[in-house]
Amino acid sequence: MIDLSTRYMGLDLKNPLVVASCGLTTGLQGVQNCANAGAGAIVLKSLFEEQINADVSALTEASEDFMHTEALEYLEGYGHACGPHEYLSLVRDAKQAVDIPIIASVNCVTAERWVDYAAQLTKAGADALEVNVGFLPNTAGLTSTVVEDRYENILKSVKARIDIPVALKVGPYFSSFSHLAHRLGKGPQAADALVLFNRFYRLDVDVNSLKVVAGNPYSTQEEIHTSLRWILLLAGKIDSDLAATTGIHDGLDVAKQLLAGAAVAQICSTIYNNGFLQIRTILEQLRGWMETQGFNSLDDFRGRLSQIKSEDPASYERLQYIKGLTGFE
Repeated sequence: MIDLSTRYMGLDLKNPLVVASCGLTTGLQGVQNCANAGAGAIVLKSLFEEQINADVSALTEASEDFMHTEALEYLEGYGHACGPHEYLSLVRDAKQAVDIPIIASVNCVTAERWVDYAAQLTKAGADALEVNVGFLPNTAGLTSTVVEDRYENILKSVKARIDIPVALKVGPYFSSFSHLAHRLGKGPQAADALVLFNRFYRLDVDVNSLKVVAGNPYSTQEEIHTSLRWILLLAGKIDSDLAATTGIHDGLDVAKQLLAGAAVAQICSTIYNNGFLQIRTILEQLRGWMETQGFNSLDDFRGRLSQIKSEDPASYERLQYIKGLTGFE
């Protein structure tokens, strides 16, 4: 009997397949479709920090002509306290409709007052919160230290306000990602999980219209290598669980990430390309691979290929580099 059950951020999941935050999880029907197809957990579509702030702006702009300054300050605080009602309703409805963990998601760029809204997500019933830090450090004044401090401050601010697990979804573009991972993934204020990696907005250039246009929004299997490398290197070295995302399209991709040391694998593009039943197909492929390999549970092989379990950890990274170049020079 193949057992696909696992634990992620202290939550019990029936399998390691998590539907990533995307348009498919914007509404209740999409959430139900994911659950019915067999997903282990679902991350709801991200609520943007700007959306919370926009609610405040709409209230204050409509009232600023006739209200006293102190009243405006109170109204601004009220707006932040309420936040977008629809998202809270989605969390509540999703929890009632399905029997798998529901992970709320906030896309943010600062550690300001939006963290108050995170507490409301807890009250609405979210099992965990995924914080997607989505800002591009594109000015010369933002040093690497300033950027890393912002990530850590956001994490600490949220952890201080809520008592449900917190996952931090990050991008791969850091001068020393291992250093950042240890800052975010170790100690009493560590993230319960690091989600590797955020796939930032892709753009392209239309040479005919001479305009900047949107690039391909969907990942390919070739994009799995970045997260795979870092999960191999980090598994077992930090306190946070590791969630793999981007480039995971079939059951063997999930197996690769589990062998590297991931707790779960998040999928998105493959569902867009193949429909919700792709979730069931991926799980069947994973079970088939496990049967072929003689594995009965995920713990039988999770992290088996990670650096920490290598016979020669010190040479592991260099060896992988050499193997990758052999035959190409």
